[in-house]
Amino acid sequence: MMSDFADRPMRERMLAGDLYIADDPELAEHMLRAADLMEAFNATPARDPRERRRLLTELLGAIGEGTEIRPPLRVDYGSHLRIGARTFANFGLVALDVAPIVIGDDVQIGSYVQLMTPTHPLDPELRRAKWEAAEPITIGDNVWLGSGAIVLGGVTIGENTVVGAGAVVTRDLPANVVAVGNPARVIRTIEPGTP
Repeated sequence: MMSDFADRPMRERMLAGDLYIADDPELAEHMLRAADLMEAFNATPARDPRERRRLLTELLGAIGEGTEIRPPLRVDYGSHLRIGARTFANFGLVALDVAPIVIGDDVQIGSYVQLMTPTHPLDPELRRAKWEAAEPITIGDNVWLGSGAIVLGGVTIGENTVVGAGAVVTRDLPANVVAVGNPARVIRTIEPGTP
């Protein structure tokens, strides 16, 4: 099974959602670069918004105009995280971007939200051999993720959806709903004009 992967670079495997070895030297170098930029961003004073923005622009795959991320921020690579315009992420965002994470425009992210793309094989021998995989996450425009929410890999959340504090999102959520719980379940539809 592993011989099928022999000629493909680990980063290519990782981004394709295939099994890869996380401590591959090329991947480790990318992670170290991200760690240096994260450390600098997290240590930059709030009174220096230009430097914070510069660091985020260098760290992330994309960041839209008017978007604010409050430190601390934690990512694996940063370069696989794309955030739209006018999005706000409160303190403690963890975005493990082993696979792509795409966050739309006007998204509100509460404190200590976790976006978790990595997965591990169920097969104990593959896990012991340090093989991993990942699945992408997509957050639609104008979504609100309540504090402490966890979104797992392979999930898409539709526009205007609200995810309650502490919810664990394990599967796709449609647009214009409220979802709560573990696992998150839809409890109502959001009608136009709902306060």
